[in-house]
Amino acid sequence: MRIISGKYKSRRIQVPPNLKARPTTDFAKEGLFNILNNRIEWEKTTALDLFSGTGSIAFELVSRGCPQVTSIEINPTHYQFICKTKDLLNAEELYPLKTDVFKYLQLTNEKFDFIFADPPYDLPQGKTIPLIILQKQLLQPEGIFIMEHSKSVDFSDLPLFVEKRSYGNVHFSIFENR
Repeated sequence: MRIISGKYKSRRIQVPPNLKARPTTDFAKEGLFNILNNRIEWEKTTALDLFSGTGSIAFELVSRGCPQVTSIEINPTHYQFICKTKDLLNAEELYPLKTDVFKYLQLTNEKFDFIFADPPYDLPQGKTIPLIILQKQLLQPEGIFIMEHSKSVDFSDLPLFVEKRSYGNVHFSIFENR
């Protein structure tokens, strides 16, 4: 896992082979953050990373200056890896939580400037995440929500949908609370 930019730029973190996460590819991550750099002032951004996996997106957000990043991961092995990496980097801005994403979304009333969700592509209820986030109004005004998904998924009929970007087999639907 490589951190692309910010205070941990070019830092490589060895991901153990027992992690079953499908991390966002470097190519897709670079493309996504190139878009976001023009839309987000990282130093003022509170962020939420759902289905955090290896924590790749969460650590990228911390590296770029986000003062608060909440990372949600239910898998104990993945959660422990995120906590270990947080300690290794001394990433005080990261708040990992070992919980179910759907329970977290149901219970939280916190609003975020940036939300990223990367559920397993074959997770049946994964397609409901944008609706939950939009219905619970978890985005701050001017907030951005990114949903990573497979090619076969289309969220363009949902409120706040702005555009879809594709990077190989990785597809991002972008929502903005304008």
